Amino acid sequence: MSRPIVAIVGRPNVGKSTLYNKIVGKPVAITEDQPGTTRDRNIADASWRGVEFTLIDTGGLELKPDTPVGRGIKAQIDTAIREADIIIDLVDVAAGATAADFEVADMLRRAGKPVLLAANKADNDRLEAQAVDFYRLGIGDPVAISSHHGRGVAELLDRVVELLPGNVPATPIAEAVKVAIVGRPNVGKSMLLNALVGDERAIVDDAPGTTRDAVDTLVDFHGQSVLLIDTAGIRRRGQVKVGVERFSVMRTFRAIDRADIALLVLDATEMVTAQDAHIAGYIQEAARGIIIVVNKWDLIKERDTAGWNKLVRSQIKFASYAPILYTSAKSGQGVDRIMPQVIQVYQERTKRLATATVNNIVQQAVASHTRPRAGRRQLKIFYATQAEVNPPTFVFFTNDSSMVHFSYRRYLENRLRQVFGFTGTPLRLIFKTRRES
Repeated sequence: MSRPIVAIVGRPNVGKSTLYNKIVGKPVAITEDQPGTTRDRNIADASWRGVEFTLIDTGGLELKPDTPVGRGIKAQIDTAIREADIIIDLVDVAAGATAADFEVADMLRRAGKPVLLAANKADNDRLEAQAVDFYRLGIGDPVAISSHHGRGVAELLDRVVELLPGNVPATPIAEAVKVAIVGRPNVGKSMLLNALVGDERAIVDDAPGTTRDAVDTLVDFHGQSVLLIDTAGIRRRGQVKVGVERFSVMRTFRAIDRADIALLVLDATEMVTAQDAHIAGYIQEAARGIIIVVNKWDLIKERDTAGWNKLVRSQIKFASYAPILYTSAKSGQGVDRIMPQVIQVYQERTKRLATATVNNIVQQAVASHTRPRAGRRQLKIFYATQAEVNPPTFVFFTNDSSMVHFSYRRYLENRLRQVFGFTGTPLRLIFKTRRES
């Protein structure tokens, strides 16, 4: 990476994600007063007094985890520590120095990295005075802070900046294609991310709901930067619990909103569900590109792709333009087709057509199909132009935009697709009357 790296570590429920959000300046990581809320590494760029660095939030550290998820969390933390230039060891003044804090301190000493000790939840002078208890950890002077209120965070960041190595000049790269990996719980999204990246970047577990935060991973595909965003599974609305899971779903929808393209992952063993169609509908409403990935294809005995294509299309009729890929993230089957498809859809989303070209096709379409009427008046389309890309947006100037009903809008969209393609991306069609222009 071009920026120095600062990792926040500590035992569970000391406020790591709250501090992370405070430094980044926005609620990027989920925060809730229960242990184990953060599982994967969260990574974001931050700056203080003009100095830029990359900040990593981690899950609660258990030195001897006894569950698969716990072991996955520890592996993620080990990676964060290994990558970091500076480590912030976060502790809780209200709880005092615990046995787990001593174990974490011992581990960080062995890492051989600069460590800043931050005593969190020092919301007042009385609690701030209790920070002296952490001198017993033997890893330096504790900085009393309150991540929630911002108290002492500036002093902590001043010390971070003092210890940071000099910034390495960033290498200019092309703008990344942002791809959100979305779907119901336990369809294999994180395993698919790992298969695409070729690294254990996200925790993978058979238990539904393993991923909670949206996790960003930047990869290079033949010179094109692609930002992969792994997300939590989206349940049906009535099944979403309050608290962490609700915020996870909100963050998944935000991930779709900031993406260019969404990979909608389906489970081949469960066919197409109403919830799959609901997620696809949100992707279309957000005007994002969509690629349907039917995962766990290795578990299907009769692999009739033509029949499956027909089934998927019948359940997600409104996204008939979406490519369908069949993969097994576990075995790697078909995964190599995803990135080329992503690049193709992105190229379709950023395609720009000359006004004369658009007008020629639109006037042909108008001439070959009966135009809507309102009484004695009939719709006239004077001209059309492509106004935007990503998503492709077309503006039609008419004598009365209120006469354009849904079926005629769909007819014009289909004609544009027949001629120009636009595979994998919705089109925005905007109709204006001449006086509005």
